[in-house]
Amino acid sequence: MSLSNQPSIRPAELNKLKEYLVGIISRNLEENPPSVSDRPQVVKEILNQAYVSTKINLAVTLRDQLFHEIIDDMLGFGPIQSLLEDDNVTEIMVNGASKVYIEREGKLERTNITFENDYQVLRLIDRIIMPLGRRIDSESPTVDARLPDGSRVNAIIPPVSIDGPSLTIRKFMKGRLTVKQLIELGTLTSSMAEFIRACVRARLNIIISGGTGSGKTTLLNVLSGFISEDERIITIEDAAELRLQQDHIVRLETKPPDVEGKNGVSIRDLVRNSLRMRPDRIIVGEVRGGEALDMLQAMNTGHDGSLTTLHANSPRDAVSRLETMCLMAGIELPVKVLREQVASAIDLIIHQSRLRGGARKVTSISEVSGMEGDAIIMTEIFRYEQKGVSKEGAAIGELKPTGIRPLFTPKLEAAGFKLPPEVFGAKLTDMLSGRRR
Repeated sequence: MSLSNQPSIRPAELNKLKEYLVGIISRNLEENPPSVSDRPQVVKEILNQAYVSTKINLAVTLRDQLFHEIIDDMLGFGPIQSLLEDDNVTEIMVNGASKVYIEREGKLERTNITFENDYQVLRLIDRIIMPLGRRIDSESPTVDARLPDGSRVNAIIPPVSIDGPSLTIRKFMKGRLTVKQLIELGTLTSSMAEFIRACVRARLNIIISGGTGSGKTTLLNVLSGFISEDERIITIEDAAELRLQQDHIVRLETKPPDVEGKNGVSIRDLVRNSLRMRPDRIIVGEVRGGEALDMLQAMNTGHDGSLTTLHANSPRDAVSRLETMCLMAGIELPVKVLREQVASAIDLIIHQSRLRGGARKVTSISEVSGMEGDAIIMTEIFRYEQKGVSKEGAAIGELKPTGIRPLFTPKLEAAGFKLPPEVFGAKLTDMLSGRRR
C-alpha cells in the first residue's frame, strides 16, 4: 500500500486502509467460506494478519475504532444495524448508498442513514447471502435470502439496478403474534377468528391472498397455530421465514441453480417431493408459478388442510391468478377443467389488505362454493366496509359478517365445530322469531 508509515493519518487515507482491509477479508471469506459459528473468529484473525502486513502503526484508539467498524461491517449489518434493532421499523429499503428508507407503523419515511459507497452496500449483501450458499453477480443480479432471525431479504445489483445496489429487508417480528393480538389490532374480529380456527381444524384448504406488505405471512403463521400437535407438517418456502410452534415439522427451502444453471431445487420440485413424505399438512409459503397445479392436485387427492399465500388484489383476482399460474406448469388443460380443479381444491380465500394509514386488515373471507357453467362461484362470508377517511388520512371502516353461512358448514360440524348463528351475523330478534339466516 502507498500509505505513509506514520501515527497520524488523514481521513481519506484511513478510508483507503479500511477498504483495503475489508477487501482482503472478503476475498478470503469468498475463497474459503467458514461455518457460521467460526466466522467471527476467522474475520478477526484475517483482519489482524492483514493489518500487520501493511506495516502501518496507527494510534491504539484509532486502530481499535477502525477494527470495530470493520468487524461491525463484516459481522453485523453496518449502517442499518440500528434499524434492525428498532422494533417499530417493519421494513428497510436501501436504494443505493445514499438513500435509506424505512416503513414505520405502516408509513414510509426517509432516514438520515447513508453508506460510504455502493461497495459497502455490496459487502452487506455478500455478508447476508454467503452463509446461505446463495450468489449474486452480474450474471445472476437478484437474490432472495433471509437473516438469522427469519427476516426476508431481497437484493438486486447492477446492471439490472441502474442507480446502484438495492436491498429490501422485510423484518420479522420478535415474538410470535397471536390471534388475540390480531383482534386487538383490529386485523380481524373475534367472530372471524372463531370461524377461521374452525376452518383450519376441520382441514379446509385455505389461500391467504393480498398485496405486497399486507401481512399475508404473518397471518399464515397465526393460522398455522390452530393446527393440532399430532399432525406432521411440511413447510415449503423460497426463503424460510415461517415460524411454526408445533413439534413435528419438516422445513424445506428452495435451492438456486449453480453457476452453470444446474442443480437448482424449485418450489415445484419440493411440492412434488413433499407428497412422498407422508404429510398431514402441506404449507407453501407462497405460490408464484407452475407449482400451483401440483398443489391443487395434492389438495384434490387427499392432502386436505393445506395452506398457502399468493399475491392478488381481491379474492376473485386470487382465483384468476391461480388459473394463470397453473398454465405456467406447461400442461395444456381446457379452461373449464382447470377451473373445476380450483373449485374442487380450494375451500376458502382469506384476503388481507394494507389500508390507507398503514393498517392491515382481513378485508374479505370468501368461500369457493363450486361451479356454475364455466364460472367459479364465490360467496363472501365476512367483509370490510370502508366508511371514510380520518383527518390523519387513515381508513375508517367496519369488519362484519354478510349473514351467509358457508356451504361447507356440515364439514365444520362433523369436525366438532357448531358455530352459533351470531358468528355469521344473525341477530337475537331473528333467532327468537325463528327466521333462517
